[in-house]
Formats: sequence, structure tokens, C-alpha cells
Amino acid sequence: MPVFNAPLDDIRFVLHELLNTESLSELPGYEEATPDLVDPVLEEGAKICQDVLFPINQSGDGEGCHFENGEVTTPKGFKEAYKTFIEGGWTGVSADPDFGGMGLPMVVNTVMQEMICAANFSFGMYPGLSQGAYEALHHFGTDEQKALYLPKLVEGSWSGTMNLTEPHCGTDLGLIKTKADDNGDGSYSITGTKIFISAGEHDLTENIIHLVLARLPDAPEGVKGISLFVVPKFFANEDGSVGDRNSGVTCGSIEHKMGIKASATCVMNFDGAKGWLVGQPHKGLKAMFTMMNAARLGVAMQGLGIAEVSYQNAVAYAKDRLQMRALTGAKAPNKPADPIIVHPDVRKMLLTGKAFTEGARALSYWAAMHHDIANKHHDEATRQEADDLVALLTPILKGYLTDMGSVVSNLAVQVHGGHGYIWEYGVEQYVRDARIAEIYEGTNGIQALDLVGRKMSQGYGRLLRRFFHPVQKFIETEGENPEMMEYVMPLAKAFMKLQQATATIAQKGLKNPDEAGAASTDYMRQFALVAMGYMWARMVKVSLEALEGEPDNKEFYEAKLQTAKFFFSKMLTEADWRFKSLMAGAEPLMAMKAEAF
Repeated sequence: MPVFNAPLDDIRFVLHELLNTESLSELPGYEEATPDLVDPVLEEGAKICQDVLFPINQSGDGEGCHFENGEVTTPKGFKEAYKTFIEGGWTGVSADPDFGGMGLPMVVNTVMQEMICAANFSFGMYPGLSQGAYEALHHFGTDEQKALYLPKLVEGSWSGTMNLTEPHCGTDLGLIKTKADDNGDGSYSITGTKIFISAGEHDLTENIIHLVLARLPDAPEGVKGISLFVVPKFFANEDGSVGDRNSGVTCGSIEHKMGIKASATCVMNFDGAKGWLVGQPHKGLKAMFTMMNAARLGVAMQGLGIAEVSYQNAVAYAKDRLQMRALTGAKAPNKPADPIIVHPDVRKMLLTGKAFTEGARALSYWAAMHHDIANKHHDEATRQEADDLVALLTPILKGYLTDMGSVVSNLAVQVHGGHGYIWEYGVEQYVRDARIAEIYEGTNGIQALDLVGRKMSQGYGRLLRRFFHPVQKFIETEGENPEMMEYVMPLAKAFMKLQQATATIAQKGLKNPDEAGAASTDYMRQFALVAMGYMWARMVKVSLEALEGEPDNKEFYEAKLQTAKFFFSKMLTEADWRFKSLMAGAEPLMAMKAEAF
């Protein structure tokens, strides 16, 4: 049977010792967000993830969702779990208190997202989509729309979706055909078909609020002609209660998928469905990107969550499974064989999972903390700097964390050997669930193109400076510290090559865009590894300082140092060959004629 325990010790280490998120309590609206409040909230969150969501993860995968007569039934236990979830207020952790939310920092919600995705990836899809809908309406909705929809989304009695993809177009939203005709009364008639709509139909909430991209009759071609509409499954009565069915909204079918089988992925048909414009005409893409950017950070946490639970199960199995003797002699002489955790190759797989999850946790929480600064800080320049850093890190986090979610889940299967291939042991589900995260909300290839095509050049390199400057300062300061040398020197060398790669891509890409495209994925991975190295070096510094005080949990900090050594010697080295690969240019990729494939 699979296992999951929320990694609260490491979460607290990152929040309080590494990032000092208590400083967020100095921002307006976050005054109560001190460890005295945050820690108990996360402890309760861990309990619901461990005790309510995790026990129905494997059974939900085995049963899947049921579709009949346009209605979707979620697996056994999901309705009850969702009821418990919303009663605890977990759908409104970082939502505006004016609409019933807790008003806690986004970084706290990010921690919850990680734990939810580790415990039950499929379940997390339902409240996750609602959060995206909340963000779009909170930023772009009218006062009336906010008053009607946001309290219901925050309390979780209503849920939300995002409807972008159509049968003929995914990433290229300029090709969408769904149309919106003015009804003359402030509403619009929406007609078209959307596919791959997560949580488009289900039985967890009394209403579902669809945010739909469509074109007005006078819309210009391409992405500049897209508008956003809110299309409820049920209309609301004057008192806010659920009213008549919006008959033009129906679910045509659900997909039979490789993974996340307890999450309903729907074909949604809009046949003259009644909806209302959100934001300005033809400006829907900007509003939808508010949802998508929040969703991309959420998907990054799916990668981290699935890696964490995969790693935990691999460790549990490696400590229990007896096979052969250690190469240096028996380590468990009272047993017929040693546990496989004594073998170097098994340890390499486990340490890869450990080094990734702990580094990725630090990096993603750092980004989430800057999201809070961007939203709340009193100084405009500071807000802009923080927003720049989040914008830069978003494609890196989405791309790298989900790629590595697949890697670590596959390593967990390998550690389990033949048992990993068997459904009952649970880890093969993690491989299937993890795979989608590399695809949706923009494939990881698209994330890499976003990084080199938009983020690199934005503001004449302004976004890059938000990362490069603090890393350079850290290297200069800590490079003189003898205890830090073995960690700072590899980081400094990798950072230098990242700067060189950045300059090369910028120069070559201006002459030939294929050069930037060919380098993009290698560059994103190189950037992610340097960013992870920066966070690991910072964690080393904190751990060394903690060990000077002879703490009771000395082993915790010693393990941090040992894991950091593994990262810098065994994982950061990937950045070097990524650099060599991208420097080879576009010719090896683009020279061959299509007919030769």
C-alpha cells in the first residue's frame, strides 16, 4: 500500500528559516500571517490531505469518473471528501476576505497545493480550477459579477472552469471558432465546442461557472479578437441561490485518460448558451492569462507534489525490501539479505528525488512569496521587481518541476522493481498522473519558448536582472566564506555559463528565430538547475548557521548538507551538457528536410 506524510519539517524550514516569510506580516492585509497562525493552518491542512484525500487517491484511480446522460459522477468518497474540504475553508486560503476568504499569503496556498497534489492529484483539479476562475473574475469582473460569483467560488459551493481548447486548436488560441452574439440585453449567446475541459461537469458542487473564450461578430482576426465570457451551468436567482438550468451548456462526453482518472476531463458543448462579457471586448486573452499564469504555478506544484509522494514511497520500499548484500559487506547480518537502500544505484535514485523535491520546494515557495510582495507591497518599484521575478520564474517552474515530477515518479517505479509495475503498490499511478502536467497549461516546449521569446527580452532584459543580480551578489559575498566554497564555486561556474548562454541566444535569435527555438528547452533546463543551485546554496548557509548552535534536530541540518553535496556534484552537472547542447545551434535540428523523417 502506498504511503504519504506531509513534509511539514521541511516546509517549516523553507518558510521560516530560509525565506523568513514572517516578513510578509509587515504587508497590508497580511498582518496576522505569522508562524503562530500559519503553522497550525498548515498542520490542519496536512491532516486533511493525509487522512481524507490520500485514502481515496488509489481507489479513485481504479474507479474513475462515470458519464451518463450528460452528467458526471465522481468516484466513491469524493463528494464526502469535498464536503469536508470546503467545510474547512480550504477553497479560500488566499482569497480576499471581502468575499469570504482567509486572506492568507499566496505562499501558504502554494504549500497547500503541494500537499493536496501529493495526496490526491485528481481531487486537487476541482478546487484548483476554481481558484483560476476566482483570479480572473477578481481581476476583471464587474462589481456585480464579483458579488455574485466570488463568494460562492471561495466557499466552494460553486466551482469554476477555464474553456480555451477547441478540437482544431490548443496552444494557438488565435484559431478559436467559438462565437458570441449579442442578445441585446447585456448577455451574449455562446456557441461552440471546447475540449479537454478539466472539471467541466461533476457532482461535487451545486453549480459550475465556465469561463469561455469566444469571438464577437466584429472581432479582428487572431488573438486580438478574443473575448472572455462567464457562462454558468445554472443561472442565479436574485437571492444568489441556484436557479434555472442554462440549457445551452452541456457535457458531450468525458475522456478516457492515461492518468488523473478521478478528474473529469470533458467535452463541453455551448449551443446558444447564455453568458456575460468579462472585461473588455477583444481583451479576453489578457484576462485568461491571469487564470493561466495562476494555473501554471499550480501545475508546477503538481510536479513537486507527485515527486514528493513518489520519493516517499521509494524510500519506504528501499528500507524494507531485502535483496543481496552490500558491496562492502553485510549491513544487516541478522537478516537473510540487506535492504536495497545500501546499494549505490538505489541511493542515487533516492537522492535525486530528495535533492529535487527539497530544492524545488525552496524555489517555488520563493516565487510564491514574491507573488505576495507584488500584490501587497506599499512601494511600486518593489512590487514591479517582485512581479518581474514571478513572471520570469513561472515558465521555468512549470517546465522543470513537471519534467522532474515524471523523472522522480519513474525512479520510484525503478526502485520498486517489478512491484513498481503493479497497480496495488501505487507508484505506477504516479507515473501516469505526472505525465499530463508536462502537457497541459502550455506544453513544456511552449514554456521554454515563452522564456526565450518573451521573458528574456522583456524590458531589455529587466526580468533577467531580477534573478541575475541577487545570484551574483550571493556568489560574491559567500565566495569568500571557506565553509561555502565547495557549494558556491560550482554555482558560480554554472551561473557564468548561464549568462553566456543568455547572450548567445539573444544574439543568434535576432538573426534567426530558429536559433532561439532550438536552444529553448536546453536553456530552460540550464536556467532551472542554476536557480535550484542558488536555492541549495542558500539552504546550505542556513544549515551551517543552525549547526553552530548545536540544535536538537542536528541530523536534519546535516542531511541538508549531504543532500546539497549530491546536488552540486551529481545534478548541477546537467547544466554543463545543456549548455553544450544549446551552443550547437539550430543546424542539427533544422537541416534535415521534412521528407527525410
